[in-house]
Amino acid sequence: MMDRDWIAARIPHQGSMCLLSGVECWDENDIVCHADSHRQPDNPLRAAGRLGVANAIEYAAQAMAVHGALLAGDAMPARAGYLTSVRELNWHCRRLDDVAEPLRIHAQRLSGSEINALYRFTLHAGDKLLVSGRLGVVLDADALAGKITN
Repeated sequence: MMDRDWIAARIPHQGSMCLLSGVECWDENDIVCHADSHRQPDNPLRAAGRLGVANAIEYAAQAMAVHGALLAGDAMPARAGYLTSVRELNWHCRRLDDVAEPLRIHAQRLSGSEINALYRFTLHAGDKLLVSGRLGVVLDADALAGKITN
């Protein structure tokens, strides 16, 4: 079962910063995760007592990290990566902490290599679309640094 403990063992995000509750399904190009951490008062992304919609980017990035871990298999340790671009971002709400339903995060890999990837993502609560966009990510910051210095 791919629950929060399983996820935390495979991505760099630990403690309350591991925002995802589980993986619903995945294949080579797509992953669907769910989360309820947006309702928790101790969510580390809260500011001024609220969780703004821009934090959806972190939920999507963590889904992408889980997808990368699944594609790499259990032989690969969690690697530190970072976002390189946010494009076509569309917000359909202002905050996430007042959403009663669990979040459903769908990330679709559009292109990539062992070092970087481009994903399209959506966040839903029930049937309601909350956020959509595209994210570019460097999957292995150490590997990229090695290529730049060589």
